[in-house]
Parts: sequence; structure tokens; C-alpha cells
Amino acid sequence: MDLLRLVLNVIWFVIHGWLLALAYLLAGLIACLLIVTIPFGIASFRLAGFAAFPFGRTTVPAPGAGVASAVGNLLWFLFAGWWLALVHIIAGIAYCLTIIGIPFGIALFKLAAVGLFPLGKQVVPTELPRSWFGAGSTVNAAPARY
Repeated sequence: MDLLRLVLNVIWFVIHGWLLALAYLLAGLIACLLIVTIPFGIASFRLAGFAAFPFGRTTVPAPGAGVASAVGNLLWFLFAGWWLALVHIIAGIAYCLTIIGIPFGIALFKLAAVGLFPLGKQVVPTELPRSWFGAGSTVNAAPARY
């Protein structure tokens, strides 16, 4: 599974991950010019890393994210989030038109979701739940009683 993630991340990065990451880095640098918009810059930097290598990672709510991140997300949505998500969704649909592009389309849908409201989120590695490893085996299954 790790080899598959690596291959998908390399293909993604070569195709357009580097360009998305560069755009998010540039937006982060611009946002960090003013003290008030530094949280948006930090969110853009987080999105840059996620946009460069999305396979094997996901976003979860950050502990302690409160009212300030909710207000920031509202401002982000109004000024950048909706059109950013729209571009990711359109590109994701285009990728999903081919079977080979489906994983990349799904990655773009993940980016669209986090692009709508990036504040109060953190990027974490995805791991399969341990219960999935034994799925379908009957080693520990109790006999059926009718």
C-alpha cells in the first residue's frame, strides 16, 4: 500500500501537484504580508503541502479550533474558498472521466473540501483501521446458531 501511495504521489506531483503547491505557497506569502492575514498564510502553507502530496494523508479538525477559526473560515469562503473549491471540483470531474484519472479526481475532491474551510484543520496520515486487516477471515468467528 505504501508503494502505491508513493507512485500516486509522484505521478500527482509531476502532473500538477507542484503547480498547486506553488500557487498555495505564493498565496501564503502574500497573506503573510499583513499581520491580520497571517492565519490565512499558515493555512495556505498547510494546503501547499497537502496539495503537493495528497495520497496517504487527510485532514481532521484541529483540537482547540474555536470561534476565531470559524470567523476566519467564513471570510476565507467569501474571498477565496468558493472559487478555489469550484476549480478543484471541475478538475476532479474532468479527471474522473477516465478510469486512470479517478484517484486523482478523488484527491481533487479532498482538496476542494479542505479548500472551502481550511482554518481549524490539520493534515494527518491516513491509516487503515486495524479491524480491516482481518476482514473476511473466519479464524475468530463464532459458529452461526440458527
